[in-house]
Amino acid sequence: MKIKKLTIAKYIFEILLIISLSFIFYLNQPIISQKVIYIPSGPINKIISHLSNKGYNLSKLDSLILRFLGSPQSGWIKIGSNKLLRADFLYRLAHAKAALQDVILIPGETTYIFLNELSIGLKLSRIKLQYFYDKYAPIAEGALVPNTYRVPLGITEKTLIKILLDKSHLQMKDFSNKLFGSYNEKKWFHFVALASVIQKESANNKEMPLVSSVIYNRIKKGMRLQMDGTLNYGKYSHIKVTSSRIRKDKSIYNTYKHRGVPSIPVCNVSFEAIRAAVFPAKTKYLYFMKSKNGKHDFACNYSTHLRNIKHATK
Repeated sequence: MKIKKLTIAKYIFEILLIISLSFIFYLNQPIISQKVIYIPSGPINKIISHLSNKGYNLSKLDSLILRFLGSPQSGWIKIGSNKLLRADFLYRLAHAKAALQDVILIPGETTYIFLNELSIGLKLSRIKLQYFYDKYAPIAEGALVPNTYRVPLGITEKTLIKILLDKSHLQMKDFSNKLFGSYNEKKWFHFVALASVIQKESANNKEMPLVSSVIYNRIKKGMRLQMDGTLNYGKYSHIKVTSSRIRKDKSIYNTYKHRGVPSIPVCNVSFEAIRAAVFPAKTKYLYFMKSKNGKHDFACNYSTHLRNIKHATK
Protein backbone atom coordinates (compact mmCIF):
# COMPACT_ATOMS: atom_id res chain seq x y z
CA MET A 1 0.00 0.00 0.00
CA LYS A 2 2.82 2.34 0.91
CA ILE A 3 4.65 1.54 -2.34
CA LYS A 4 1.47 2.22 -4.33
CA LYS A 5 1.06 5.62 -2.70
CA LEU A 6 4.69 6.47 -3.44
CA THR A 7 4.22 5.42 -7.05
CA ILE A 8 1.12 7.62 -7.41
CA ALA A 9 2.92 10.53 -5.80
CA LYS A 10 5.82 10.01 -8.20
CA TYR A 11 3.48 10.08 -11.19
CA ILE A 12 1.76 13.23 -9.93
CA PHE A 13 5.13 14.91 -9.36
CA GLU A 14 6.31 13.95 -12.83
CA ILE A 15 3.08 15.24 -14.39
CA LEU A 16 3.36 18.53 -12.47
CA LEU A 17 7.01 18.79 -13.47
CA ILE A 18 6.16 18.22 -17.13
CA ILE A 19 3.37 20.80 -16.93
CA SER A 20 5.67 23.30 -15.21
CA LEU A 21 8.46 22.78 -17.73
CA SER A 22 6.00 23.02 -20.62
CA PHE A 23 4.58 26.21 -19.14
CA ILE A 24 8.08 27.69 -18.70
CA PHE A 25 8.96 26.65 -22.24
CA TYR A 26 5.72 28.24 -23.51
CA LEU A 27 6.43 31.52 -21.71
CA ASN A 28 9.93 31.64 -23.17
CA GLN A 29 8.79 31.36 -26.76
CA PRO A 30 9.67 34.46 -28.85
CA ILE A 31 6.99 36.95 -29.86
CA ILE A 32 7.54 39.38 -32.74
CA SER A 33 5.70 42.63 -32.09
CA GLN A 34 5.37 46.18 -33.29
CA LYS A 35 6.84 48.69 -30.82
CA VAL A 36 3.48 50.45 -30.69
CA ILE A 37 0.27 48.43 -30.99
CA TYR A 38 -3.45 49.15 -30.90
CA ILE A 39 -5.61 47.52 -28.21
CA PRO A 40 -9.40 47.58 -28.73
CA SER A 41 -11.71 48.19 -25.80
CA GLY A 42 -13.51 45.14 -24.46
CA PRO A 43 -12.86 41.87 -22.64
CA ILE A 44 -9.49 40.10 -22.69
CA ASN A 45 -10.74 37.40 -25.07
CA LYS A 46 -11.58 40.11 -27.60
CA ILE A 47 -8.11 41.66 -27.19
CA ILE A 48 -6.38 38.29 -27.73
CA SER A 49 -8.59 37.60 -30.75
CA HIS A 50 -7.77 41.03 -32.20
CA LEU A 51 -4.02 40.49 -31.76
CA SER A 52 -4.26 36.98 -33.23
CA ASN A 53 -5.95 38.43 -36.31
CA LYS A 54 -3.04 40.89 -36.57
CA GLY A 55 -0.54 38.01 -36.78
CA TYR A 56 0.38 37.54 -33.11
CA ASN A 57 0.76 33.86 -32.15
CA LEU A 58 -1.53 33.92 -29.11
CA SER A 59 -3.90 31.35 -27.59
CA LYS A 60 -6.56 30.89 -24.92
CA LEU A 61 -3.77 30.17 -22.46
CA ASP A 62 -2.52 33.72 -23.03
CA SER A 63 -5.99 34.97 -22.13
CA LEU A 64 -5.78 33.14 -18.79
CA ILE A 65 -2.28 34.48 -18.08
CA LEU A 66 -3.37 38.01 -18.99
CA ARG A 67 -6.31 37.79 -16.59
CA PHE A 68 -3.80 37.10 -13.83
CA LEU A 69 -1.46 39.94 -14.89
CA GLY A 70 -4.18 42.56 -15.46
CA SER A 71 -6.29 43.91 -18.29
CA PRO A 72 -4.50 46.11 -20.88
CA GLN A 73 -5.70 49.67 -21.42
CA SER A 74 -7.38 50.32 -24.74
CA GLY A 75 -5.91 52.47 -27.48
CA TRP A 76 -2.36 52.73 -28.75
CA ILE A 77 0.18 51.44 -26.24
CA LYS A 78 3.96 51.35 -26.25
CA ILE A 79 5.44 47.84 -26.14
CA GLY A 80 8.91 49.23 -26.79
CA SER A 81 10.59 46.30 -28.51
CA ASN A 82 10.11 44.17 -31.62
CA LYS A 83 11.46 40.89 -30.16
CA LEU A 84 10.27 39.67 -26.77
CA LEU A 85 9.72 36.47 -24.85
CA ARG A 86 6.03 35.62 -24.50
CA ALA A 87 6.10 36.25 -20.73
CA ASP A 88 7.64 39.68 -21.22
CA PHE A 89 5.21 40.53 -24.02
CA LEU A 90 2.16 39.61 -21.91
CA TYR A 91 3.51 41.57 -18.92
CA ARG A 92 4.10 44.66 -21.07
CA LEU A 93 0.67 44.20 -22.66
CA ALA A 94 -0.91 44.36 -19.20
CA HIS A 95 1.15 47.28 -17.89
CA ALA A 96 2.14 49.37 -20.92
CA LYS A 97 1.21 53.05 -20.99
CA ALA A 98 -0.34 54.93 -23.86
CA ALA A 99 2.14 55.89 -26.57
CA LEU A 100 1.36 59.52 -27.29
CA GLN A 101 3.08 62.42 -28.99
CA ASP A 102 2.15 66.09 -29.08
CA VAL A 103 1.49 67.67 -32.46
CA ILE A 104 1.00 71.42 -32.54
CA LEU A 105 -0.97 73.42 -35.08
CA ILE A 106 -0.28 77.12 -34.57
CA PRO A 107 -2.87 79.80 -35.45
CA GLY A 108 -2.39 81.08 -38.98
CA GLU A 109 -0.64 77.96 -40.29
CA THR A 110 -1.83 76.40 -43.52
CA THR A 111 -2.87 72.79 -43.79
CA TYR A 112 -0.21 72.22 -46.45
CA ILE A 113 2.60 73.12 -44.04
CA PHE A 114 0.96 71.29 -41.12
CA LEU A 115 0.69 68.06 -43.11
CA ASN A 116 4.36 68.42 -44.02
CA GLU A 117 5.21 68.67 -40.31
CA LEU A 118 3.02 65.67 -39.44
CA SER A 119 4.65 63.60 -42.16
CA ILE A 120 8.15 64.35 -40.84
CA GLY A 121 7.38 64.25 -37.11
CA LEU A 122 5.30 61.07 -37.15
CA LYS A 123 7.05 59.38 -40.11
CA LEU A 124 3.87 59.16 -42.15
CA SER A 125 3.18 59.34 -45.87
CA ARG A 126 2.66 62.95 -46.99
CA ILE A 127 0.65 61.75 -50.00
CA LYS A 128 -1.70 59.65 -47.83
CA LEU A 129 -2.18 62.47 -45.32
CA GLN A 130 -3.25 64.79 -48.13
CA TYR A 131 -5.49 62.12 -49.66
CA PHE A 132 -7.42 61.49 -46.45
CA TYR A 133 -7.62 65.19 -45.62
CA ASP A 134 -9.13 65.89 -49.05
CA LYS A 135 -11.49 62.95 -48.58
CA TYR A 136 -12.83 63.82 -45.12
CA ALA A 137 -12.42 67.59 -44.67
CA PRO A 138 -15.53 69.70 -45.25
CA ILE A 139 -13.44 72.42 -46.91
CA ALA A 140 -10.03 72.60 -48.62
CA GLU A 141 -8.51 74.85 -45.94
CA GLY A 142 -9.44 76.02 -42.45
CA ALA A 143 -11.07 72.78 -41.24
CA LEU A 144 -8.61 72.32 -38.37
CA VAL A 145 -8.57 74.17 -35.07
CA PRO A 146 -5.11 75.36 -33.97
CA ASN A 147 -4.29 73.46 -30.80
CA THR A 148 -1.94 70.94 -29.21
CA TYR A 149 -3.16 67.45 -30.01
CA ARG A 150 -1.94 64.29 -28.27
CA VAL A 151 -1.91 61.54 -30.85
CA PRO A 152 -0.77 57.91 -30.60
CA LEU A 153 2.54 56.87 -32.06
CA GLY A 154 2.13 54.33 -34.80
CA ILE A 155 -1.18 55.83 -35.88
CA THR A 156 -2.19 55.49 -39.53
CA GLU A 157 -2.64 58.47 -41.84
CA LYS A 158 -6.38 57.84 -42.13
CA THR A 159 -6.96 57.56 -38.38
CA LEU A 160 -4.85 60.64 -37.64
CA ILE A 161 -6.73 62.85 -40.11
CA LYS A 162 -10.09 61.61 -38.83
CA ILE A 163 -9.09 62.28 -35.20
CA LEU A 164 -7.88 65.82 -35.99
CA LEU A 165 -10.96 66.65 -38.05
CA ASP A 166 -13.40 65.13 -35.54
CA LYS A 167 -11.85 66.99 -32.59
CA SER A 168 -11.75 70.22 -34.59
CA HIS A 169 -15.36 69.82 -35.63
CA LEU A 170 -16.49 69.38 -32.02
CA GLN A 171 -14.55 72.49 -30.96
CA MET A 172 -16.01 74.50 -33.84
CA LYS A 173 -19.57 73.42 -33.00
CA ASP A 174 -19.06 74.29 -29.35
CA PHE A 175 -17.67 77.75 -30.14
CA SER A 176 -20.37 78.41 -32.75
CA ASN A 177 -23.07 77.52 -30.24
CA LYS A 178 -21.54 80.02 -27.81
CA LEU A 179 -21.43 82.76 -30.48
CA PHE A 180 -24.63 82.14 -32.43
CA GLY A 181 -26.63 79.65 -30.39
CA SER A 182 -26.36 77.09 -33.22
CA TYR A 183 -23.97 75.63 -35.78
CA ASN A 184 -24.43 76.19 -39.51
CA GLU A 185 -21.49 74.88 -41.53
CA LYS A 186 -21.85 77.34 -44.43
CA LYS A 187 -22.18 80.31 -42.10
CA TRP A 188 -19.31 79.09 -39.93
CA PHE A 189 -16.81 78.75 -42.76
CA HIS A 190 -17.84 82.14 -44.13
CA PHE A 191 -16.52 83.61 -40.90
CA VAL A 192 -13.51 81.27 -40.90
CA ALA A 193 -12.57 82.66 -44.34
CA LEU A 194 -12.80 86.22 -43.02
CA ALA A 195 -10.98 85.25 -39.83
CA SER A 196 -8.15 83.70 -41.84
CA VAL A 197 -7.37 87.07 -43.43
CA ILE A 198 -7.49 88.70 -40.00
CA GLN A 199 -5.19 85.97 -38.63
CA LYS A 200 -2.60 86.46 -41.36
CA GLU A 201 -2.63 90.26 -41.12
CA SER A 202 -2.75 90.89 -37.36
CA ALA A 203 0.38 91.35 -35.27
CA ASN A 204 -1.44 90.17 -32.13
CA ASN A 205 -4.89 89.32 -30.77
CA LYS A 206 -5.59 92.93 -29.70
CA GLU A 207 -5.27 94.12 -33.29
CA MET A 208 -7.70 91.58 -34.68
CA PRO A 209 -10.92 93.61 -34.20
CA LEU A 210 -9.19 96.63 -35.81
CA VAL A 211 -8.00 94.61 -38.82
CA SER A 212 -11.50 93.17 -39.05
CA SER A 213 -12.96 96.68 -39.17
CA VAL A 214 -10.63 97.62 -42.04
CA ILE A 215 -11.84 94.61 -44.02
CA TYR A 216 -15.51 95.45 -43.45
CA ASN A 217 -14.94 99.16 -44.20
CA ARG A 218 -13.09 98.46 -47.46
CA ILE A 219 -15.73 95.99 -48.64
CA LYS A 220 -18.48 98.48 -47.81
CA LYS A 221 -16.78 101.11 -49.96
CA GLY A 222 -16.25 98.66 -52.83
CA MET A 223 -12.48 98.68 -52.38
CA ARG A 224 -10.29 95.65 -52.94
CA LEU A 225 -8.69 94.37 -49.74
CA GLN A 226 -5.17 94.42 -51.25
CA MET A 227 -3.73 92.48 -48.31
CA ASP A 228 -0.44 90.59 -48.62
CA GLY A 229 -1.47 88.03 -46.00
CA THR A 230 -4.01 86.44 -48.32
CA LEU A 231 -1.13 85.39 -50.60
CA ASN A 232 0.45 83.41 -47.76
CA TYR A 233 -1.76 80.43 -48.59
CA GLY A 234 -0.79 76.76 -48.93
CA LYS A 235 2.92 76.22 -49.55
CA TYR A 236 3.50 80.00 -49.56
CA SER A 237 2.59 80.30 -45.86
CA HIS A 238 5.98 81.76 -44.87
CA ILE A 239 7.09 83.24 -48.18
CA LYS A 240 7.50 87.02 -48.35
CA VAL A 241 5.00 88.57 -50.76
CA THR A 242 6.68 90.63 -53.47
CA SER A 243 5.30 92.93 -56.15
CA SER A 244 6.26 90.30 -58.73
CA ARG A 245 4.27 87.65 -56.87
CA ILE A 246 1.25 89.96 -56.68
CA ARG A 247 1.35 90.47 -60.45
CA LYS A 248 1.79 86.81 -61.32
CA ASP A 249 -0.46 85.07 -58.78
CA LYS A 250 -3.76 84.09 -60.39
CA SER A 251 -5.33 82.27 -57.43
CA ILE A 252 -8.55 83.20 -55.64
CA TYR A 253 -6.36 84.44 -52.79
CA ASN A 254 -4.99 87.44 -54.67
CA THR A 255 -6.98 90.28 -53.09
CA TYR A 256 -5.15 92.80 -55.27
CA LYS A 257 -6.96 91.32 -58.28
CA HIS A 258 -10.20 89.99 -56.76
CA ARG A 259 -12.76 91.83 -54.65
CA GLY A 260 -13.92 90.67 -51.26
CA VAL A 261 -12.67 87.91 -48.99
CA PRO A 262 -11.42 84.68 -50.62
CA SER A 263 -14.19 82.06 -50.65
CA ILE A 264 -11.87 79.45 -49.11
CA PRO A 265 -9.94 80.30 -45.91
CA VAL A 266 -6.28 81.17 -46.27
CA CYS A 267 -5.25 79.17 -43.19
CA ASN A 268 -6.41 77.54 -39.97
CA VAL A 269 -7.59 80.13 -37.48
CA SER A 270 -7.86 80.77 -33.76
CA PHE A 271 -11.17 81.45 -32.05
CA GLU A 272 -9.88 84.96 -31.27
CA ALA A 273 -9.73 85.64 -35.01
CA ILE A 274 -13.25 84.26 -35.51
CA ARG A 275 -14.57 86.41 -32.69
CA ALA A 276 -12.98 89.45 -34.35
CA ALA A 277 -14.56 88.46 -37.68
CA VAL A 278 -17.99 88.33 -36.03
CA PHE A 279 -17.48 91.42 -33.85
CA PRO A 280 -15.24 93.96 -35.66
CA ALA A 281 -14.25 97.17 -33.89
CA LYS A 282 -16.31 100.22 -34.82
CA THR A 283 -13.82 102.39 -36.70
CA LYS A 284 -13.42 104.29 -39.95
CA TYR A 285 -10.03 102.77 -40.67
CA LEU A 286 -9.31 101.85 -44.28
CA TYR A 287 -5.55 101.26 -44.12
CA PHE A 288 -2.86 99.84 -41.86
CA MET A 289 0.89 99.61 -42.07
CA LYS A 290 3.34 97.59 -39.98
CA SER A 291 5.53 99.92 -37.93
CA LYS A 292 9.10 99.37 -36.76
CA ASN A 293 7.90 97.84 -33.48
CA GLY A 294 6.09 95.08 -35.33
CA LYS A 295 2.60 96.41 -34.63
CA HIS A 296 0.35 98.24 -37.11
CA ASP A 297 -0.48 101.90 -37.52
CA PHE A 298 -4.08 102.35 -38.68
CA ALA A 299 -5.36 105.21 -40.82
CA CYS A 300 -8.71 106.51 -42.05
CA ASN A 301 -7.34 108.24 -45.17
CA TYR A 302 -4.64 107.61 -47.72
CA SER A 303 -2.49 110.63 -46.88
CA THR A 304 -2.10 109.45 -43.27
CA HIS A 305 -1.38 105.97 -44.56
CA LEU A 306 1.44 107.36 -46.75
CA ARG A 307 2.93 109.11 -43.73
CA ASN A 308 2.82 105.82 -41.79
CA ILE A 309 4.59 104.08 -44.68
CA LYS A 310 7.26 106.79 -44.72
CA HIS A 311 7.87 106.47 -40.96
CA ALA A 312 8.04 102.67 -41.17
CA THR A 313 10.60 102.69 -44.01
CA LYS A 314 12.93 105.38 -42.62
